[in-house]
Amino acid sequence: MATRRPLDEDEFRSYELKSDETKVSARSLMKGAGLTDEEIYRPFIGICNSYSNFFPGHSNLDKIGQAVKDGVLMGGGTPVEFGTIGICDGMVMGTDGMKYSLPSRELIADSVETMAKAHICDAVVLVCGCDKIIPGMIMGALRLDIPFIVVTAGPMLPGHYNGERVDVQSIAECAGQVIAGTLDSDVYCAYEDEVCPTCGSCQGMFTANSMACMTEVLGLSLPGTGTIPAVSAKRYHMAKRSGMRAVELAKYDFRPSSFLTKESFFNAIKLDMMLGCSTNTALHLPALAHEMEIDISLGDFDRIGRETPHLVKLSPSGPHLMVDLDNAGGVSAVIRQAIDQGVLWGEQETVTGKTLAENTANAAVKDRSVIRSFDEPYSPEGGLAVLYGNLAPLGAVIKTAGVDPNMFEHRGPAKVFNSHQEALNALIFGDIVPGDVVVLRYEGPKGGPGMQEMLMLTALMCGMGMDKDIALVTDGRFSGLSRGGVIGHVSPEAALGGAIALVESGDIVSYSIANRTLTLEVDDDTLAKRREALVIPECPVRKGWLARYAKLVGPVSNGAVLE
Repeated sequence: MATRRPLDEDEFRSYELKSDETKVSARSLMKGAGLTDEEIYRPFIGICNSYSNFFPGHSNLDKIGQAVKDGVLMGGGTPVEFGTIGICDGMVMGTDGMKYSLPSRELIADSVETMAKAHICDAVVLVCGCDKIIPGMIMGALRLDIPFIVVTAGPMLPGHYNGERVDVQSIAECAGQVIAGTLDSDVYCAYEDEVCPTCGSCQGMFTANSMACMTEVLGLSLPGTGTIPAVSAKRYHMAKRSGMRAVELAKYDFRPSSFLTKESFFNAIKLDMMLGCSTNTALHLPALAHEMEIDISLGDFDRIGRETPHLVKLSPSGPHLMVDLDNAGGVSAVIRQAIDQGVLWGEQETVTGKTLAENTANAAVKDRSVIRSFDEPYSPEGGLAVLYGNLAPLGAVIKTAGVDPNMFEHRGPAKVFNSHQEALNALIFGDIVPGDVVVLRYEGPKGGPGMQEMLMLTALMCGMGMDKDIALVTDGRFSGLSRGGVIGHVSPEAALGGAIALVESGDIVSYSIANRTLTLEVDDDTLAKRREALVIPECPVRKGWLARYAKLVGPVSNGAVLE
């Protein structure tokens, strides 16, 4: 940014809203909201905030938002705050509300676009937390190509029970343990009070924290955004500095199109692989790139995953939590050693005005038990893998970081279900047995509709001790909390006539992570006859936003963006 010329007053976007005599009505309305002449003629910095008092991932955003406003004022701008919706996936899991989660990403993007464009913001600060809200806000800002910076809620601290650390992963699998008779119901109830002790996003490398880490490597946030705990004073310092920084971004018209490239997204996928992030990144990163008219495919995830080692194992894949990663040096330390190894492109520009290499110049790994070196990785390949085969010709995604080595390959008879609830009932009543491959279809973006997450099912499987014996293959998706031999994002989905719609109970299904294969062991002639007889069920939702979404959403292999 040092080589850029600052804008003159009449070059700011917002000048159109307040300039000459014809804008007297606009100025009068601003004054009616309490703005002075001095505030009106400063840069307008939009603050998009998804605050809610209903769940911890957003319950501190009112205070974070105030800190951002303070920073904007300190930087000489005028804060203009507006809100978006925000769904807590953990709360709505297992209900029809989960079907609204991924679609809400599009509504959030549209909200950012609408407000920032209509009210002509010179820059935007995205104050957000949780799974679909972070990428949704970024999509809207990228679509406008407006200067912006991201401020997230930050991860919550771990809870403690009987001298042991607990997190939301602990409670997620408890119900299965109770059903299996391995956990006392009194302990189960006690966990409920202890696993979420503070505000903030859930404690492990789940989707919210995965996407917060992605903002750092993409250069869209200040260093530390991904890992500094929600309750830390540093989180508020960062919010104020981000507000101040947003004014500078506006003054120099520092747009994302001036620094985000395809290489930027490759950097993000590489960090994704090193951290073992949620499979949802394979939905969100292509969607962000789509807004920049950059093509990122599952093939890129596959290629990069084969070349990039897995260095960090956080819950649900390992014993560490986000607070441990922060204490070990944070995302900056991972980025720094990856730049030193020539794995990441350090010349990526960022919203700090410095490059990624400059941002992390003083970063260092402080705990090798949390952040491994490139010489001693958990695996020479990344934490996500893309599988292909006649069951998923356009790809399917598995979080290898969360798979027991015994489940890196599996072959077994299919148990086919046409809804999440059907499969859940079968598991609870003992109709799914060790060795099975659960095939769960018509849960994709069109078929669900909404592509709900399957955490309740995977958590019960793990809690019942079946994660090392059962595979799950679905055109739906998984929470970042999920672990085991679970394969999602099967594309094309069943509602589009994908091969997953042709599977019958008893068919043999096999996969191999090493070979990147997912195979339905049925001959082509038989599959052709099944396809001739295939009748795809009508969308179960006939009206409202979900019905429109089902008509407009594109394939999951391209990020499930609206077409």
